[in-house]
Amino acid sequence: MARHMRMEVLTAMYAQGVVPVFYNGEPETAVHIIDACVKGGARVIEFTNRGDFAWQVFCELSKYCGRKRPEVILGVGSIIDAPTAALYIGCGADFVVGPILNPEVARLCNRRKIAYSPGCGSVSEISAAEELGVEIVKVFPGKEVGGPAFVKSVRGPMPWTRIMPTGGVEPTEASVRSWLEAGAACLGMGSNLITKDLVDRKDWEGLALQIASCLELVKGVRSGLGLVV
Repeated sequence: MARHMRMEVLTAMYAQGVVPVFYNGEPETAVHIIDACVKGGARVIEFTNRGDFAWQVFCELSKYCGRKRPEVILGVGSIIDAPTAALYIGCGADFVVGPILNPEVARLCNRRKIAYSPGCGSVSEISAAEELGVEIVKVFPGKEVGGPAFVKSVRGPMPWTRIMPTGGVEPTEASVRSWLEAGAACLGMGSNLITKDLVDRKDWEGLALQIASCLELVKGVRSGLGLVV
């Protein structure tokens, strides 16, 4: 069962501004990544369902967070169907993210009061997601769908829409500023933030510093734009 209420999860996602996204098939390495995220100031973290027996790794992470990192809001990504979502929810997922919109997943998450952020690539998909109760919509793949210009265009006629672009988002001032200026509520960052190089070298201190720097960058850009969180 999720350790954090849906409203707490959504508020934390928005407040944090960046959701680190990663997959690693080795539980010990995955724990180090979680620890680095926390040390860098990120408590909302997404583990993706990308490899064989990924759910088992997630279960180990969930148990670890329950024992050692209760402040962590641990979600699962790359979910495309309800049975898989149910498996992870049973392992304690605090939120569910997917590359597509699946109404069955939305209904399952609503039934369990779990935040759901499906991937959408059109205004119609975004509207359908909101009709199903989605509060923060994932735009994926962010860069290919249309980049910051797409987000800005959507929020023109739909200013209530909260968007988390993922894919093509980089931990640079130019990238962060372009997305936030366009109206993104928060940003999903995967391999551009949790880089293969740092993980391969087991440079957990360097990873923590990189995450901290990214969070500070988002905070600074938001402040400069007059965005109140």
